[in-house]
Amino acid sequence: MNKGLKTALATIALAQFLKIPIKQLETGRWNWRLFFETGGMPSSHSAGVSALATFIALERGMRTIDFALAALFGLIVMYDAQGVRRQAGELALRLNELAEEVKKLEDDPQQAVYKKRQQQLRARLGHEPIEVVGGVLLGIVTGAVSHWTCRRRRKARR
Repeated sequence: MNKGLKTALATIALAQFLKIPIKQLETGRWNWRLFFETGGMPSSHSAGVSALATFIALERGMRTIDFALAALFGLIVMYDAQGVRRQAGELALRLNELAEEVKKLEDDPQQAVYKKRQQQLRARLGHEPIEVVGGVLLGIVTGAVSHWTCRRRRKARR
């Protein structure tokens, strides 16, 4: 498999895993479900595209079309993560609040808490800018480490 692709996928998995202990420090609870959710610190999308772009920059150079494609793709992904998806998440929060207000106005005491939660829109879609930056920094580190590891292996084979 392509080393750049392996690096990006491993970085995404690492970022998703790191969300669990980071959230545990905030809440005091260990929640494995965070591994499969979007949003949170660090942004796995930003980490993956940054790792790929860093690996390509170090492997092929910053003047190559490969790096240009990876960098442009990364910028679009990061913009979407903190812009469009974040706005959609904030809209979902407002809609959930509105639904709660409507239920209170209807005075529907028989509504189960479980059903209420099940019907709520997913509000944790995007990232705060600091979460995107955290993902970028993680990606740069893992992309560089992956490149240096590949380089050392190539030299050892010679």
